[in-house]
Amino acid sequence: MNKKERVIAAIKHESVDYVPCGFSLHFPHDKAFGEAGVKSHLDFFRESDTDIIKIMNENLVPYVGELTSPAEYERLVRGFSMKSDFMQAQVDFVKAIMDKADSNAFSIGTLHGVTASSIHPMEKMGISYDRTRELLVQYLREDPEKMQSAMQRITDVMCDLARTYIELGVDGVYYAALGAEKRYFTDEEFEKWIAPMDKQILKAIKEAGGYAFLHMCKDKLNMERYASYADLCDVANWGVYAAPYSLEEGRKLFKGKTIMGGLPDRHGVLVDGTDADIEKAVRDVITSFGKTGFILGADCTLATEQDMHKLSVAISACRNC
Repeated sequence: MNKKERVIAAIKHESVDYVPCGFSLHFPHDKAFGEAGVKSHLDFFRESDTDIIKIMNENLVPYVGELTSPAEYERLVRGFSMKSDFMQAQVDFVKAIMDKADSNAFSIGTLHGVTASSIHPMEKMGISYDRTRELLVQYLREDPEKMQSAMQRITDVMCDLARTYIELGVDGVYYAALGAEKRYFTDEEFEKWIAPMDKQILKAIKEAGGYAFLHMCKDKLNMERYASYADLCDVANWGVYAAPYSLEEGRKLFKGKTIMGGLPDRHGVLVDGTDADIEKAVRDVITSFGKTGFILGADCTLATEQDMHKLSVAISACRNC
């Protein structure tokens, strides 16, 4: 059973020789783009020996001018398309990695969700992360028609990117969803403004023939907001420790779906654990959750400074369970 076969078997809830692993991290800025970025990815895949090649996406929706009102926001994103420089840069990046990556490994392309993509231009204005989130909510409440028009444009282009990933030979798409944090949108606002666009993109992934990995990002989440997403994803991943929401709770919420995770990302055994600590943590997770419908991973991306020895110990321990 090679890596791709193992991951697909896990997604289908079939028996596996051992639980597959999927880990990733953000590379330093000077090693995240172009040829340097391709090398960073290939080096990481080789050194970690993870079953899943996760192609990161640092080609974010760029600064497009001052976004100080819903009307400006709608006007400035109107021209976004697959021909936009940042979209073409990501397509070329994926092509370059896929040309050199292990064809026997399972590959996924990262796609930032509609909420994340909508705040990236504001972050480029020098606004703090929390403030961009507050502004997005504020603008939607001030003029939902114009903001929804702008966000729909972003959503349509992200659907195009998802389809392009699959056309390039990527096996699936890792969709990073935001918006379920209790401190921003209300449940009603999330259901009206965010969920339909998230689902449109997940549906596009599935219709293109790709596997949909739903990542529910950030902390203090109302995970129930994602219950209706279950039919549109194949794999669910979230911050077990950050949400907080246990693996068992997630298995019930996403009944019949494969779960990815089990280890914290920026604290715990992968940061300061001994080899023995890491091996025990991996054994405990797999013993508790079981080997069916499970991919060992972390809550989110690992720290850029991740100790690769510790990660290798975790992956080896998984393969010896």
